[in-house]
Amino acid sequence: MKKINVKKGEILQRSGDLNSSVYHVISGLLRSFTIDEKGKEHIFMFAPENWTIADSQPKDTPCDLYIDALEDSTIIAFNKDIKRESQNVGAFINRLAVLQNRVIMLMSFSALKRYEHFEETYPDIIQRVTQKMIASYLGITPEALSKIKKERIK
Repeated sequence: MKKINVKKGEILQRSGDLNSSVYHVISGLLRSFTIDEKGKEHIFMFAPENWTIADSQPKDTPCDLYIDALEDSTIIAFNKDIKRESQNVGAFINRLAVLQNRVIMLMSFSALKRYEHFEETYPDIIQRVTQKMIASYLGITPEALSKIKKERIK
């Protein structure tokens, strides 16, 4: 376990890295994402203050996700340790619940409902990330996000 300061734009983990860490955000904002074969980013998760973010691949297995800092951040980096993770059941269950809800949302919610869910899940970061990032997280285009927001104002 080590406390580190990272600068905005710093990449903590790249897809394919071995022995990736678990990151707990003290201050700032991280995100995890993939890049498809066309070079398009797909945001998997945001991690604002008091959130934990990691790739779920086991130790010694290449990870799937990139993790970077969207803001200057102070984080605690942990080695992956199932015993330690099992002792921090609250954070682990919260992370699983968010991810489960996200999968259900992507499979069955309208774009409007996905945006509303984003607002509920991440109320403190809406003004801290770009509309393009929000659209990526929702699985829609920035233009579709703009249309949803205009419709909500009416």
